[in-house]
Parts: sequence; C-alpha cells; structure tokens
Amino acid sequence: MKIHRTAQAGALEASDVLVTVAPNPEGGIKVELETKRVIQKQFGKQIEEVIHETAEKLGVQDVVIKAQDKGALDYTFRARVQAAIERASL
Repeated sequence: MKIHRTAQAGALEASDVLVTVAPNPEGGIKVELETKRVIQKQFGKQIEEVIHETAEKLGVQDVVIKAQDKGALDYTFRARVQAAIERASL
C-alpha cells in the first residue's frame, strides 16, 4: 500500500490518540510517539511496536506515523493507525 497524502484519525481526547500519517521520502516506516513521560518510559517501546506492526500488516512502506497519545490502549492505536493509513492511501 502506498501513502499518497497526509491523513489523520482519532482525537486529542482522554483515552484516545491522534494519528497522522504522511509519505516518508527517506523510505521505511518511521514512528514518532508523543505521550506523557511516565507512559513513554513504561510503555513507549510497546506502543511503537504496535504501531509498526499494524503498518507492516497493512503492507505500508515509506511512511511517517506520528501518534499523539492521551492514554489510549493498544486496540485504539491499531484502529487509528489503520484508519489514517486507509485515508492516506486513497
């Protein structure tokens, strides 16, 4: 799947995440996570893995995925990443 434009999914509400995807001219899948320091320290790697795995399962290449977390759970990350990627690939 190829990313043609920038797209978003989610919200900056409690227990949600705003995911923005954009083409990556440098190539590969790049994940940028913004969250509270405590969350980053405890769960940052796991969250980044969930985002990366979701993108790989969808067959995406050359994408920058920025996630602004407000306390979302894994299934929310997966859903938001999938929705943003599908919007960007149209």
